[in-house]
Amino acid sequence: MATVHSSYSRTAIALHWLIAVLVLGNIAGAVYAEGLEGPERGAIMGIHKSVGITVLVLTLWRLALRLKDGFLVLPAHMKGWEVFLARLTHVGFYVLLLALPLSGWAFAASPERPLVWFGLFELPHSPLDKAGRGVFHAVHGPAALLAIVLVVLHVAGALKHHFLDRDDVLARMLPFLRKNRADA
Repeated sequence: MATVHSSYSRTAIALHWLIAVLVLGNIAGAVYAEGLEGPERGAIMGIHKSVGITVLVLTLWRLALRLKDGFLVLPAHMKGWEVFLARLTHVGFYVLLLALPLSGWAFAASPERPLVWFGLFELPHSPLDKAGRGVFHAVHGPAALLAIVLVVLHVAGALKHHFLDRDDVLARMLPFLRKNRADA
């Protein structure tokens, strides 16, 4: 999995930001829906489920690009623990971006409550019984909290690179930023 470039493709950048917006919006929507009942809650959770499936598909696309392109070269000044933490955070994101939608589907798509993607088509029902679905329900919320922790770490790392290290790591995902800030 050799890397032959030092920046992300436009597709990878678009997928990164689209997935980020969808995940953060989905978490906010689920938190908001917790205080609701009846049809309003059902409508929001229907959107939440559809967005989750969309995130799953986009993540598979993003993961395929990552496997094809490999990891980008990190700045030479990074210490071993920084490289490890960066890689761990990225792998953690991929695990959660797959686990969250799949666990949501596993507990939410039942014959009693079909999962319909944006009103267009029904997804297959989970093969699990009620107890099995309960296990995935119990995992889904804490996994979302872990995703928030990873977002905070990810943003903190990107800001550290931009403002303290003054390298182009953040500019790889925000191409409008001036590159090679160390020369400035």
